[in-house]
Amino acid sequence: MFMEVGAPHHRPHFHAVYQDAKAVFAIDPIECIAGGLPQTQQRLVEAWAEIHREELQQAWGLLQFGKAPFKIDPLR
Repeated sequence: MFMEVGAPHHRPHFHAVYQDAKAVFAIDPIECIAGGLPQTQQRLVEAWAEIHREELQQAWGLLQFGKAPFKIDPLR
């Protein structure tokens, strides 16, 4: 999650990158809203997002006030 200066953000989301593939995922509900990842990696990102949904929403809230989001643990 990162601040995109000047970009409209009406829906809470985060970005995921795997090799050359990029995707944008909405937080509630968890769904790919732009781009795409290979199927296996996309399922892993979706599972991670489900586990960390509350943290993602909190980090999104910080960004809306111009504050840096905190680090969220990776899927292990």
